[in-house]
Amino acid sequence: MTIDQKTLACVNLFGVFGAIPELCLLSDEAKELVKGKNASIGFDIKNTASATLSFVNGACTLTEGLDGADILLPFSTPEKFNRMIDGKYTPIPRKGFTKISFLTGAFMKLTDVLTKYLRPDPKALEDPEFFRISTLLTLHVICGAICAIGNNDKVGRASASYIVDGVVRLSIAGSEAVGVSAKNHILTPVHSDPAEFMSCMEFCDLALAHDLFDGKVNAVVCVGQGKVRISGMISQVDNVNRILDRVALYLA
Repeated sequence: MTIDQKTLACVNLFGVFGAIPELCLLSDEAKELVKGKNASIGFDIKNTASATLSFVNGACTLTEGLDGADILLPFSTPEKFNRMIDGKYTPIPRKGFTKISFLTGAFMKLTDVLTKYLRPDPKALEDPEFFRISTLLTLHVICGAICAIGNNDKVGRASASYIVDGVVRLSIAGSEAVGVSAKNHILTPVHSDPAEFMSCMEFCDLALAHDLFDGKVNAVVCVGQGKVRISGMISQVDNVNRILDRVALYLA
């Protein structure tokens, strides 16, 4: 199956980098790296997307657009951005040379911490707290990736065209929840527990969520076993699930 590079760039920007704010809340190591830091990094991917990661006194946000970016990293193609994610390309900043030490220091170390949790050593997962953080971060990555694929990938857009306006809540029982918000068939990630939603898919616990995210168990079988609960507007969840099936292709 072919991967669309533009879609992959959006998955990396809004899925992978979209989990960095949550990383700064969950990981003590990440908290120390950004403690007292005040800087923002803009990623400008030509004819694809742009977003800014902002760090203010240890808090982190990701917003679309480049407003207020201290450091601006341009990418002439989505392929170059994807190569940067893979560690095979180094962009030259368009501005922000006075804050370059943050980019090459704390931020690079922060991405290393993120990689540690998203592509974990199996032995590290034996630690319950590491397992919890890894699973929750993956939930946030998947939330952003579903939206990126639904908005850009040809097959994903077809599924998104059937999703009515409203929010689909994705949750882990007793833990955390995110949302996929649909409006006019455009999907937007909600990186917090949505106050209102039209449908919900809930995983019974962290262990099941982790196995589902890793592709070790089948979601349809889990629904039949009662380990995944679906409620509300079922057609919303069905179409989000169709997009979810393509997430592994882009995150492989």
